[in-house]
Amino acid sequence: MSARRAVGGSRYLYDSFEAAQARIDAQERVFEARKEALEFRMMRLETAVERLEKRLWLAVFGVVAGVLSHGALALASALQ
Repeated sequence: MSARRAVGGSRYLYDSFEAAQARIDAQERVFEARKEALEFRMMRLETAVERLEKRLWLAVFGVVAGVLSHGALALASALQ
């Protein structure tokens, strides 16, 4: 509006540019909202993957401990 008053001219000259700028601004707001939502989901996925990795390592160490204890028991019974 201020550009129209400073330069002068018909409202039809500036209305299309104002509408285009409003569409661009709306698209930028939508893009930012989608970006924030995507970052939020990525952080949740990363957290879930970290928890899964911890559980996997716990299972691996549990299996290794079971194998070692079974081997130790077998060795102890063989020595008797």
